[in-house]
Amino acid sequence: MTQTPDTHAVRIAHAREICRQAGKRFTPLRAHIFDLIVAAGEPVKAYGLLERLEPEHGSPEPPTVYRALEFFSKLGLIHRVEALNAYVPCSHVHSSHAAEFFICNNCERVQERNADDHMNCVPEGFTVSRSVIEHYGNCGQCKTA
Repeated sequence: MTQTPDTHAVRIAHAREICRQAGKRFTPLRAHIFDLIVAAGEPVKAYGLLERLEPEHGSPEPPTVYRALEFFSKLGLIHRVEALNAYVPCSHVHSSHAAEFFICNNCERVQERNADDHMNCVPEGFTVSRSVIEHYGNCGQCKTA
């Protein structure tokens, strides 16, 4: 899924605003990493990000990238796709939500849907701190190919 320039700019501005509201810094390195995730148009792995970082941001070590990924995950700006050990930008720039992923076994395309309706069936007294909902199959393009 390719990002249009407007969508890309909106996501970057949204991330900057979420960081500001949370009292967190949207440092140049964090901004660059977030930009790479949004621009990728596909799930991206931490080491893939390391390879794409531009020299003007120094030569960060893997822990630096993982800290940035954790930072964005905690703010709800990106999601970790467990099955692929990769990250995707949250496709819902307007609010935090529970995410549900549909992952193609063939092309590894990931589609995100809002899974807040799953939160209605939580047992009484249970507090959800983290939820991962992933479905595996073939996307519409691979199914017809």
